[in-house]
Amino acid sequence: MDELTQISSYSTQQIDQKSQELKELSFQIWSHPETCYNETHAHEVLTSFLEKEGFVVERNFIHQTGFRATFGTSNGVNVCVICEYDALPEIGHACGHNLIAECGVAAGIAIKAALEKAPNKHGKVTILGTPAEEGGGGKLKMIEAGVFDDIHVALMAHPCPHNIPRPPLLAKQEVQITFTGKPAHAAAFPWQGVNALDAAVMCYQAISVMRQQFKPTWRVHGIFTNGGVKPSIIPDKAELQYYLRAPTVLELEELKSKFEGCVQGSALLAGCQASYKYDTGYLDLVTNQHLASLYEHHATTQGLVFTTDKSVEQNESASGDIGNVSQVIPTIQPGYSIHTSDSNHTRGFREAAGSDRAHLATLTQAKILALTALDLIFDDNDKTLQAIQEEFKATFGSR
Repeated sequence: MDELTQISSYSTQQIDQKSQELKELSFQIWSHPETCYNETHAHEVLTSFLEKEGFVVERNFIHQTGFRATFGTSNGVNVCVICEYDALPEIGHACGHNLIAECGVAAGIAIKAALEKAPNKHGKVTILGTPAEEGGGGKLKMIEAGVFDDIHVALMAHPCPHNIPRPPLLAKQEVQITFTGKPAHAAAFPWQGVNALDAAVMCYQAISVMRQQFKPTWRVHGIFTNGGVKPSIIPDKAELQYYLRAPTVLELEELKSKFEGCVQGSALLAGCQASYKYDTGYLDLVTNQHLASLYEHHATTQGLVFTTDKSVEQNESASGDIGNVSQVIPTIQPGYSIHTSDSNHTRGFREAAGSDRAHLATLTQAKILALTALDLIFDDNDKTLQAIQEEFKATFGSR
């Protein structure tokens, strides 16, 4: 048995030995859901756990609820494993971010154990706590702050109904629409008013009708956030919130053009004024194929079976700020099954994310990510990392 095989076996054993502690960590987050930028409890339990495990921990890193935990030396390969831990309003951890946090911590512990086992080996593991994925774009501010500048690759795994090694994540743009009209008494003098809600309703309908001209890979979904204050008052203000998604930023721009036409046309028909503001934008995920191949190799050795149904792969597309990371450094974010047929962002998925089966599936993912990282750290010739970096440069150029 060669040195890397021995060290890899030793490192994954550390995950098994800490299984109960990791399960309790995940449950603490799952049972105490916190929305974006409010993850104070998750921040506390994660950073305390990592300090106990011997990492150098920076609390309140970039964000009040962000953190960075490191171990190792700076003159080798620096592998980043990413944690998310924010929940959704009302339905809690229905996207399983408690498991993403557990996976990142467990993988980091295994990588740290390998570095300790080979004290003459230079390398570093960075566990990055990134708040506010569900709309807040926590990773974007970390990118702007240069957090990823000294990191070679980023690894993260996301729970979902199926095992998908190279999931498509769409570029996403959030938009807030405001229609402004004129109030009036709805019974006595309705002709004096200009109904902003009418404009908003027509806008919603126009977008729905426009779907016939949307590409099958585009996604547009929205809600009414303000429809007036009382039936007896002609609404002088109405508001909508929409998410626009497309496979690439270029396609997203095409979609935005059609979307804006629906907004302006509805305002014209109702005699209102329309304004719209684009908020947090997520880029599409560009999976590094060399890095994904390493992941797939180790996933197979761990007994993982990937879905072969391409329609499943396409239908489970979503968006995330990990896409922005993938266009800064080589990145993978495989999806892994937690043994539920319920989709993400449902109450059924929330319950699955707190189950023992999800915990065990997450430990397997942590082992796979750790083994992928060790392939890079223990490659004395750096040929694997070089291939990964050359692919990234061919895709994006020198950055």
